[in-house]
Formats: sequence, structure tokens, C-alpha cells
Amino acid sequence: MKKNFVQELRWRGMLHDIMPGTEDLLQKEMTSGYIGFDPTADSLHIGNLVQIMTLLHFQQCGHKPLALVGGATGMVGDPSGKSAERNLLSEDTLRHNESCVKKQLEKFLDFSKSSSNSAEMVNNYDWFKEIRFLDFIRDVGKHITINYMMSKDSVQKRLETGLSFTEFTYQLVQGYDFYWLYKNKNCRLQMGGSDQWGNIVTGTELIRRKDDGDAFALTTQLITKADGSKFGKSEGGNIWLDPEKTSPYKFYQYWLNTSDEDATRFIKIFTQREREEINSLIQEHSTAPHLRKVQLELAKDITIRVHSEEDYTMAVNASAILFGNSVTEDLQRLDENTLLAVFEGVPQVTINRSTLTTCNTVTDLLSEATQAAIFPSKGEARKMIQGGGVSINKIKLTDPNQKPAFTLLQNKYLLAQKGKKNYYLIIVQ
Repeated sequence: MKKNFVQELRWRGMLHDIMPGTEDLLQKEMTSGYIGFDPTADSLHIGNLVQIMTLLHFQQCGHKPLALVGGATGMVGDPSGKSAERNLLSEDTLRHNESCVKKQLEKFLDFSKSSSNSAEMVNNYDWFKEIRFLDFIRDVGKHITINYMMSKDSVQKRLETGLSFTEFTYQLVQGYDFYWLYKNKNCRLQMGGSDQWGNIVTGTELIRRKDDGDAFALTTQLITKADGSKFGKSEGGNIWLDPEKTSPYKFYQYWLNTSDEDATRFIKIFTQREREEINSLIQEHSTAPHLRKVQLELAKDITIRVHSEEDYTMAVNASAILFGNSVTEDLQRLDENTLLAVFEGVPQVTINRSTLTTCNTVTDLLSEATQAAIFPSKGEARKMIQGGGVSINKIKLTDPNQKPAFTLLQNKYLLAQKGKKNYYLIIVQ
């Protein structure tokens, strides 16, 4: 027996709003439902994972997911949740971004044609490119009043800072997406984040007024972190799904470093583990929180899902070397490719090979020779070395005046450690 999709979202803490009759429809028959993805970047980020997981659960519960890549709407810009109008991108840039996003979505959803509820990718540019402006305002615009559009929160919040006509019409464009999918793909449900409720119900209203049809809406919670900081952000910006933008190691570390409170929520939202297993993990964690059992399982599950088992293993090995009790011999055993993979994302500093002989002290090496990339001054370097807070190749420095006589890793690298968590890979050329 297939699971109840709405109940699945509810116990996982994902459900926010749902239109009356939606759950009845989903229980009665296999339903096509869609979520739109913005192609204004060439990668999705973990902020998109809630919607990806929503489609995963939707498909797992026996329904047909449609992933809409907004090739047309990406050229307009959605004002929902924004304080200013976004920069509009060229068509060439959007086409490139769409192809990248499609490849990422294909890793999560089953697009095979072997089942009746196989996922399908659609692009709203395919139908909007043929529509003329006059036809659109005649056939679509007349069905939605200005009063109705003005009442939306996404519009009201932007009136003080200014809202362009382009952005104002966005809800009509998104509403027509729903109408087109309703007519051509028998799509009865649109889903999205809670900030999309106004745009989504505009679509249900257009279907009702234009076609006298029934369509439904469901939104998920916007994810925030317990400390009030924005989910999906780090010091370096977004946590991307593309390994070229965010390395698997950094990706893994993001989830590993979540707070206990966040981890117990996130493992429900971002994994497909069952309720009993999750409750058992949370109980186990509560008896020994220092072991960070929930964080470890969360990071493992989502890193493998987004990247691969191999990338997960690499991230674990990197963590062991960076934060474990590894010694110089552990580093020496790594070949060059593995070494670079382990320290992907770590700041890199390049120096000339002759510098190792011209620098009189390790203090000079870590300040002057690295052009202040590691220490901004000799004084700070000297003070931290004396305090026992600096290591080279996992060997703790004790004398700021000692000669920089170190065995290079792979005859090319030095690993500098400043404090407990700050690492620098010195490349000797």
C-alpha cells in the first residue's frame, strides 16, 4: 500500500499550507503535481533540497512528479521573498543554467519511462516562446483582477521599495504555467515553498475562472536554523549541489556541523529514512550527544545522495586527517591526487621553492613568505607558535626561530595548521 503523501510531509515537519480537498484527491487517484525551479544559476543549492525531497516523497507515494525548469520565468524574476528586483539574465545564460539544473534533478528523480508515475521535465519557455503579448493579456490577463493581484503578500511587501511591472505580472505568468500543465499534462497540483502560496493559488484561480476546473495547492515550510541564521548559507555563501562550487568535503562538513536541534529536524526533512529509524537515532543521540550520531547519519545520507559513496568516503577521510589524531606518516601515505582531494576547499598558498632556503625562520615562512595569507604579521605568528597553536605537516612548532626544514608532501606541499580548524596548503613550486 502506498503511503499517504500529506501525512508523510506532516510527520516530517515539512507541510505548511494545503488547499481543502488536496489530500482527498491524492488518496483517490494517482495525481500529477509540479514544482518550479529557478534557472538563474548553473547549479541548485541545498535551499532547493526541500522541494526536491518533496517531489521524491510525491513519487514514492505513487504520484507523478513534474519538475518545471523556469526558462521563461527565469527571464522575468519572482518578487516573492525578495527586497529588490533581480538582474535579468540573457537567454544564452539561462539555457546553459537550465541544462545544468536538469542534470542535477535527474540524480534525484526517476525519469525512466518504465512506470506510470515516472518523473517528467518541462520548461515553460517551450510554451511561452509562441505566445504574443496581446494574446496573453486578452486570454489570461482578463481573468485575474488587479485587486486580486494586489492582495498578495509578495506584492504588498515590495510596494514600499518599488515593484516593476515585470515583477508584478510574474504571478500571472506562473499562474499560466499551472493552467498549461493542467490542460496538457493533466496536472492537478502545484507545490512549492510557503512564500509561493500567492503565486500558486493564482494558478488555481485561473484554472477555475478560465476552464471551470479544479486544481489544488500545497506548500512546505521555509527552513530556518535554530540560531536564526539562514539555512543553506556558510561563510563562503551558498552550499551548492555542484561539487565544483562546493566540494563534497565542505558539503559533508556543513551537515556534520549542524546543531543538535537542527539535526533532529533535518534528518526528517532531508532523508527518506523511516520514522522508527529516525526516532531510534534521536533517542540514541540523546543518551550520548557528544558522539553526534544524528549529525553523522544525516551527513552520510545526504552526501551520498547528492554526490556519491566515493565522495562520502573521501569526505570522511578528510575529516579524520583534518580533525582527528592523524600524524605526519598518515599524510605521507597519501598520493598527490588523494592529498588534493582531501584538502579540496582548504585555502592554498603558493611559494617559490627557493623560499624554503632563504627564509631564516618558520616565522618568516608563515608570514612574509606566504604574503600574509596565513599570518598578517611576524608578531602574530611568533605569539601563536609560542602558544603551541601552529603545526606544519601535523608536527607542532615550539620555537618561532627554528629553521623551516620540513619534508615536503609529494615533494611539493606543506600543510600548515593554525589553531584547531584553520588549515592552509602551501604549494612549493
